[in-house]
Amino acid sequence: VKIFGPDLETIQRIGQDIERVLAPLPGSASVYAERSLGGRYLDIRPDANALARYGLTTGDAQEVIGIALGGEEITTTVEGRERYSVQVRYARDFRDSPDAIGRLLIGRGDGPQVPLAQVASIEFSAGPAMIRSEGGYLYDQVSIDVRGRDVGSYVRDAQAVVAREVNLPTGYRLQWSGQYEAIQRVRSRLAVVVPLTLGIIALLLYLTFGTVAETAIVMLSLPFALVGGVWIMWLLGYNLSIAAAVGFIALAGVAAETGVVMLIYLDHAWRDVVKANARPTLSELVTAIEHGAVNRVRPKLMTVLAIMLGLVPVLWSHGPGASVMKRIAAPMVGGMVTSTVLTLLVIPVLYYLWRRRSTTT
Repeated sequence: VKIFGPDLETIQRIGQDIERVLAPLPGSASVYAERSLGGRYLDIRPDANALARYGLTTGDAQEVIGIALGGEEITTTVEGRERYSVQVRYARDFRDSPDAIGRLLIGRGDGPQVPLAQVASIEFSAGPAMIRSEGGYLYDQVSIDVRGRDVGSYVRDAQAVVAREVNLPTGYRLQWSGQYEAIQRVRSRLAVVVPLTLGIIALLLYLTFGTVAETAIVMLSLPFALVGGVWIMWLLGYNLSIAAAVGFIALAGVAAETGVVMLIYLDHAWRDVVKANARPTLSELVTAIEHGAVNRVRPKLMTVLAIMLGLVPVLWSHGPGASVMKRIAAPMVGGMVTSTVLTLLVIPVLYYLWRRRSTTT
């Protein structure tokens, strides 16, 4: 959680409040608001009035301070084919001592030389070791590890708790980033990719069969194939993620492919009946469907076994990337089971309901 605002101390206070209210939230493995402490800074504040009494300006003091502490490049040395800049500044022991810095002489030309301590305050102060900024705003962050829950539902509950129990002053805002931000970004892309994929599948089916009815049979059967993927995700305790969405998209393609093959077998059996009898009876339609479906059993089982044998071992894999691969493979493994039942039972029934109008009693 990124906290944006104009004042770093207020940002850190808000971060600690968020840490306090989110720590007991279910799914919070660890919640830590970063503390930007431990910095040690040398503050030199020139006194414009004191400088003016000696005919000096703030710029004169800043010039001497900049050269003494930050250094100034005075020349370049050549070592063979290489060139090195030569910079002059006071040694570290001198720079780390306010008393030594206070003895720096500030002057202009032939005018008086005044010790810096007489025209400026010099002291060390504590402050943040690192200051973050983004988009022109200071920010700090609260790091959260989520365990036992999906990130989406956790963030929804966390947002509700923070909105209820954490007071955000005017000018301060929160940004939920990290993995949640990536999920939202990919989800918006999937909102375009998934309908586009289904549209391409429907177009290819129409180009294959040339009829809206057969295209609709395959497209309407896809939800039945996806049921198996949902079941196995529930049994394994997986949440819907980007990897799982990829698995469902792949499952939709495989289910459409097997449905196409089944329809091709049914069409061949139906055409054979029509060649023998221009006006086939209802019983002949049933016989043709049974013949086409039976011929599809062997290739369908071979397809399912090949996919299952390739993907089931992934569910028990370990090592880098295994968690992602498991969530891609799980919907396909479960979906192939219901896809088999769908292809062998549901599609023949839909085909029968469509073709029976072309038969005689």
